[in-house]
Amino acid sequence: MRLSRSLLLVTLGGIAAIVVLRVSLTAFSSAASAPGCTPQTADGLFDPTETIAVWQNRTLTPPGAQNDSGLALEKSDPAAQVLGVNDNKWIEIDLGKQKLIAHEGGQVFTDSLISSGLGNRTPVGEYRIWYKIRSTKMEGGSRLNRTYYYLPNVPYAMFFFGSYGIHGTYWHSNFGHRMSHGCVNAPTSIAEKLFYWTDPPLTPGKSYVRSTAENPGTRVIVHN
Repeated sequence: MRLSRSLLLVTLGGIAAIVVLRVSLTAFSSAASAPGCTPQTADGLFDPTETIAVWQNRTLTPPGAQNDSGLALEKSDPAAQVLGVNDNKWIEIDLGKQKLIAHEGGQVFTDSLISSGLGNRTPVGEYRIWYKIRSTKMEGGSRLNRTYYYLPNVPYAMFFFGSYGIHGTYWHSNFGHRMSHGCVNAPTSIAEKLFYWTDPPLTPGKSYVRSTAENPGTRVIVHN
């Protein structure tokens, strides 16, 4: 009787330990796989010491510093802008077609294939760009689920909903297919155009900017 009771207690204890372990691993996996792509660089400057990136369980070498193509134009000086809502320009993200279209009035400013979220889907809705940063590090995913990524010097990031944003991409060129952790991967040349075209504009000499009530960000509409 005593032996049977001891075996029962050991068995129940083992089962409880397994349950706790599974719950802990699940919680760790979920926490490590938070969607979006939170920027981890405050100053927006290129970091030349970052020489290794990780994506899809492989390492790669990040490109050198991006050289702007002279696209800043008048957008580089917010004092030259008329503050307020400018709904003549807006960005459309078609998740079904995996395409981005930047509209200005009745014209198309630029368009491109993109890669939206695969496991963590890019959220559908209407938003405004709330933060832009010239270059930033992004890290996330889960080593346990083999989704870990470490991407320094991600160029031209424009966040429209929490940690979800549009940014340049150097780690793949498979645009037209869902690839990301939730953000909108765009070709770097397209992201650069959008970065200097969208509101809020950057103050000269600055590499990042937040929108304000007086100077809101460009509208972004995401749909299926």
